Amino acid sequence: MKRYPRIILFSIVTSSIIAGLILIPSVWLIITAITVPISDLISILSRERTIQILINSVVMVSLTTLCTILISVPLAFITTCTDIPYKRFWTAMVCLPLVVPSYIGAFAYVSTFGPHGTLQKLLVPFGVEELPSIYGLVGTVIVLTLYTYPYVYLTTRSALKTIDPQIIDVSRTLGIGRLKTFKKVIWGQIYPAVIAGGLLVALYCLSDFGTPAIMRYDVFTRAIYIKRFDIEFSAILSLILLLLAIAILSIESRFTRSTINRKTVDFVGTLQVPIGKWRRAFVGIPLIVSFFGIAIPIITFFGWFSLDPVYGSVFTIPYRHIFNSVLVSFAAATAITLASTPVSHLIVRKTPAWYGLIQKSSYIGYAMPGVVIGLALIFFGSRHLGSYYQTLPLLVFAYAIRFFPLSIGSNTTAISSADVELIHASRTLGVGPIRSFLKITFPLVTPSWLAGFCLVFLTVMKELPITLMLRPTGFETLVTLIWMAEDANFYGDAALPIVMLLIVSGLSMILLLAQEESNGR
Repeated sequence: MKRYPRIILFSIVTSSIIAGLILIPSVWLIITAITVPISDLISILSRERTIQILINSVVMVSLTTLCTILISVPLAFITTCTDIPYKRFWTAMVCLPLVVPSYIGAFAYVSTFGPHGTLQKLLVPFGVEELPSIYGLVGTVIVLTLYTYPYVYLTTRSALKTIDPQIIDVSRTLGIGRLKTFKKVIWGQIYPAVIAGGLLVALYCLSDFGTPAIMRYDVFTRAIYIKRFDIEFSAILSLILLLLAIAILSIESRFTRSTINRKTVDFVGTLQVPIGKWRRAFVGIPLIVSFFGIAIPIITFFGWFSLDPVYGSVFTIPYRHIFNSVLVSFAAATAITLASTPVSHLIVRKTPAWYGLIQKSSYIGYAMPGVVIGLALIFFGSRHLGSYYQTLPLLVFAYAIRFFPLSIGSNTTAISSADVELIHASRTLGVGPIRSFLKITFPLVTPSWLAGFCLVFLTVMKELPITLMLRPTGFETLVTLIWMAEDANFYGDAALPIVMLLIVSGLSMILLLAQEESNGR
């Protein structure tokens, strides 16, 4: 039997335990689903409601993915490969919707464009008593498209930067028109990145709970939340949702690998296509997208500060909710960062031979929607955890399953940056293991550790379904306050928390971009 150093053995044992804990919701879900009697299973799968939920989910995901591609590809080409004025500004503007959680965007659109929303009130003098309903499929697709298209935009933009400009010159020299050149040359090189981004959108839409719930559109996540106490029905729906998410994630990873593995060359500049007199006209495309994605929500949110007190306490600072959000986010970020360190250690050392199984188990959070994790832990906790059910440790554990992959990436970078030879040299010179860690390893890994910690912290603060389903009784956070305000149409109560969450989202985006930039160097 192979003997491992104590530090490796500690990492193996700890990582195996952590991977087993992360798999608890998945294992519970599978066991619960397969123990449903065949007659009940057939009855649930053949219900009109189940079939309708499946159709609704597929239609919503397909339409949103298609719409994001139709918006993002022209947008990426215009802001990357043409000579429109202020390209950097427009690039930043079209990325900003990533700052707005989709459920907050849905809240803003319902408030503004709902049948009796702000726009209808402005049109009352013109005899408009009610606007067409924004609820349902159309509203859901519009909101999800506006707040997920940057996934496709960013991958497409990166692919466009890898195209050799000379290929286009050769194509034009041969007399091939611009449209045919785009189809034959440009699209042929960027489509893997476009599809990879589209699959990320599909995975996000399939997992999203807040937007369909606010838009009252029945998809898997909303149905599971509403029927969460009907164990058989919700478990079957959750398993179907999990399988769909895993399928999308596996396809997406293949396209991502094909994009990463492409040979890249440092060309002299990025592909540029002069558009002459159309330069200013083309600016209208990013302008319109930015207006609907960013300007309307911001105008809406800040407009709530002028609301009559009957709509909520606009300027009352929710100290308790802020404290609770910071407390649980700090606890989750600390637990996740510490727990992911031994797993990252094995990934970097590529040991033992089955480290890949631990790695895949740790990444299950990517495939598990928050509402599925919440459902599994509701029933598992109520039956097996006794007094720990509906407590902060269980809530933190749910966050850990969902966001563990965020920390693994940064921790793996941190441990990779610690040169093993330096540590060996320190030990050879007679320096003890603790002092070697403090003097050599700790300064090298701290920046990446802190980046991962902050990213998890900021992401946990925005998490909606897990917080709603597993928070202790009476434990309210900023997201639960926003949710209750939306449900009661008390927009004033939501104004300040939403602005705070937008700031948090902006910080997480800046941190993520900074981390990617540092990794690329």
